[in-house]
Amino acid sequence: MKIPSRLSIANMPTPIQKLSHISQLLHKNVYIKRDDYTGNEWSGNKIRKLEYALNEAIQQGATTVITCGGLQSNHARATTAVANHLGLKTHLVLRGAKQEHPQGNLLLNEIMGAQISYLEPEIFNRDYLNYMEQLKTDYAQKGIQAYIIPIGASNGIGNFGYYNCFQEIKAQEEDLSIQFDTIVTTVGSGGTYGGLFLGNLLENYPKKIVGFNISSTPDYFKSEITEIVKASLAIMNCEATFNTEDIQIIGGYEGIGYALTQPFELEFIKKIASLEGLILDPVYTGKAFRGLYNEIEKGTFDNSQNILFIHTGGLSGLHSFSAQFNF
Repeated sequence: MKIPSRLSIANMPTPIQKLSHISQLLHKNVYIKRDDYTGNEWSGNKIRKLEYALNEAIQQGATTVITCGGLQSNHARATTAVANHLGLKTHLVLRGAKQEHPQGNLLLNEIMGAQISYLEPEIFNRDYLNYMEQLKTDYAQKGIQAYIIPIGASNGIGNFGYYNCFQEIKAQEEDLSIQFDTIVTTVGSGGTYGGLFLGNLLENYPKKIVGFNISSTPDYFKSEITEIVKASLAIMNCEATFNTEDIQIIGGYEGIGYALTQPFELEFIKKIASLEGLILDPVYTGKAFRGLYNEIEKGTFDNSQNILFIHTGGLSGLHSFSAQFNF
């Protein structure tokens, strides 16, 4: 198999910790992999994908990176930070209006000097791909080679970030003398789940890879992840058989929409923080971990004993929700 080369930027391996109090409450061994520890400005799960995507950008001679996301996109912030570190320029296409007093990830993007184009939500939803392609053409006319990274770096090349993470988890299982029968992650664009699924598929492991979508629907993401995994297999020049229905995504915890939160979801984040000293974010991990917690209580994970949840980061975006917490 041909595995693409990558940059070495993130602090890896990230630790695995047992959530002792939650494990006692739920009568399950619940562990968390701290991918919020991958760095500081470039923390979270996106950095693993960017190690592959930005390596490809440099190999292709790009000097500017174009990517997109919501106003509080962890991916956009991580891309800006890593691109600066590598001497590349960043042009972000963000969903929403320019803020008079930016907070969280948006503030960090401004501080780090990213070029930002703001699109109204309806225009972004309809045209962000065409907009990025037009930006690439505009840069080319100025003699600048630009490289486009999709939302969340969730494509064939970015998918190798969590294929590599799966290999990392295997090594940690040996060190910890434990086998995780179930790995759980947030599904926001598909590339984190896709990489874990790819690793499990090619190693022919019996692990269950379970996702909780935080936007759209499970069927939408099953289709997206299928295409991402196929693209990775093509890069590897590798054949592997799987069905879309092998992709396990549990819906019902996306709430009222992407980056939108409700009081009971924030109360759950406070509950976990008080139990474990663990901070989840309202956009991704808060919703997904609430899904895991509730589904364990409902019996969905009765056949799982050692469960590993991937903490994908998002702490910097949490600050933009400060006014919504009830203290």
